[in-house]
Amino acid sequence: MRPYLLKGHERPLTQVKYNREGDLLISCAKNLYPCLWLAEDGRRLGTYEGHNGAVWTCEISLDSQRLITASADQTVRIWELPTGKELHQIKMNEPCRASALSVGEKLLAFTTDSFMGVPPQIHIVDVDLQAAPGSGPIAGDKPRLTFDAPKGRITRVGWIEQNRVLITSHDGGFVRRWDAETGEMLQEAQVHEDAIQDMQFSADGSYVVTASLDKAAKLVDVTTLEVLKTYKTGRFVQSAAVSPILDHILLGGGQDASQVTTTSAKAGGFEARFFHKIYTEEFGNVRGHFGPINSVAFSPDGRSFVTGGEDGYVRVHHFDNDFFSTKWL
Repeated sequence: MRPYLLKGHERPLTQVKYNREGDLLISCAKNLYPCLWLAEDGRRLGTYEGHNGAVWTCEISLDSQRLITASADQTVRIWELPTGKELHQIKMNEPCRASALSVGEKLLAFTTDSFMGVPPQIHIVDVDLQAAPGSGPIAGDKPRLTFDAPKGRITRVGWIEQNRVLITSHDGGFVRRWDAETGEMLQEAQVHEDAIQDMQFSADGSYVVTASLDKAAKLVDVTTLEVLKTYKTGRFVQSAAVSPILDHILLGGGQDASQVTTTSAKAGGFEARFFHKIYTEEFGNVRGHFGPINSVAFSPDGRSFVTGGEDGYVRVHHFDNDFFSTKWL
């Protein structure tokens, strides 16, 4: 299972994401320029130039025609994905962090960090990603709804329950549910003892997997916020993903980046680690990065996965055929 090693960033990766078909891959990093790659062989197709700060997260429309990026430069930007043309900017007064398109892609939720006395906030804005040039705005300039969150960074946001509810993960280890019409907090649960770095949905959207600095990942029911399973690693977990076809959980992380120079790659725990979703046992790992893994993702067909590291590299792995014929645990 030899990886494709992609070098398009000089700074640490923040997120890697496939489009719906799995033929394209977007990588975001702290070096301002998201990159578009061909997922099959890692060929770089282009970059998106315009941001003036780290790009923390991205969203890809279902038809792969629009890319949405959220950045520390206090903007959320909408791009024409095939050409790299910037179509719209939503300008805020605080750094923008997480983003998520609703089912039907008529609403965009994004979060902003605490800044200059303003608390962390969640914003909902109307979007029309199919709008033809000149026919009308592709997105509102101002959110239709903004509401405050408790102290601590909001690291991820997602839509559930037919767009009636938002689910968010937070620095304090909390997962919270919000009414998307009023902004009222419906429920909260502290599922981790330290900051949640990543939260990704299962294929059917019924649960999420959270990755935390408390050295564990957890499966959490999106309706009840009940912790279903726990995966302990002994290292910081920066990102976690659920296989869409097998009972597998993929984790990435490793020792704190500030201590990397004093530690070997093996001792630092910089492997992509595979756990059985039900039995919570680790059954394999894939080495290669020279620093912590900051983001992981499975392809939509479950036949490959990608990792993005603190070392600035993106690694694309295609599973061998015998991977799918092996009886795991």
